[in-house]
Amino acid sequence: MIPVRTSVPTRYPPLVTSGLIAANVLVFLFQKSLPPRGQEAMIYLYGLVPARYTDPAWASRVGLPPDDYLPFLTTMFLHGGWLHLILNMWTLWLFGSCVEDRLGYVRYLVFYLACGLAASFAHAFVNADSVIPAIGASGAIAGVTGAYVRLFPRSWIILLVPILFIPLFFELPAVIYIAFWFFTQVLQGTVGLMMPDVGGVAWWAHIGGFIAGLLLAPVIHRPRPSYRRYYPDEGVLGFAPRGQRSLPRRF
Repeated sequence: MIPVRTSVPTRYPPLVTSGLIAANVLVFLFQKSLPPRGQEAMIYLYGLVPARYTDPAWASRVGLPPDDYLPFLTTMFLHGGWLHLILNMWTLWLFGSCVEDRLGYVRYLVFYLACGLAASFAHAFVNADSVIPAIGASGAIAGVTGAYVRLFPRSWIILLVPILFIPLFFELPAVIYIAFWFFTQVLQGTVGLMMPDVGGVAWWAHIGGFIAGLLLAPVIHRPRPSYRRYYPDEGVLGFAPRGQRSLPRRF
């Protein structure tokens, strides 16, 4: 299932979301321009390797400064491949535009980075001895997703389900789709705790980022009177400003 649209209209252009996407793409292009050994060095230096903080002797031996905490932030701008980047950036565009519209530019940027840091700390705490770099913006984007479901619990999502090259579209309440996604993260994250550190998806980064977004959204939400007036023709046909289905008027 691929989400392709939400039912929440926006009032303002998503400048910060667009800027974050541009930053991620530019960093990835620079990353891909390096030779293979240069890419590996960049990922280890700026990706999150929890063991560099829990085992300083190992970190010094492999040339990773154990007192450099910048990777908790920079890891969210690195990606492992084109598919990783595209899926993350599409999800950020889909949900981030709506959340940015309600938080405002500055609040949204602070919120996004805070969720990314929460995701990094959650991953480092659960995988304290891991020597494998964790990279990607998915932890911060999970926070955006958590904020979306908190701000628009009655909204709907249009999903694409390709069946043998035939695209099928259907609507689903956002809370059901996101709750199912979160359940899979917890399930797979729990299973991952019982398996050796073999790499893969940073499930607990997703969980930490999502919970941070869920908790921070109502705190950092800007006052409703600061919104400009909403015009009906800006909305999604059949849905109210907060994404819920609107009842037809009776004449």
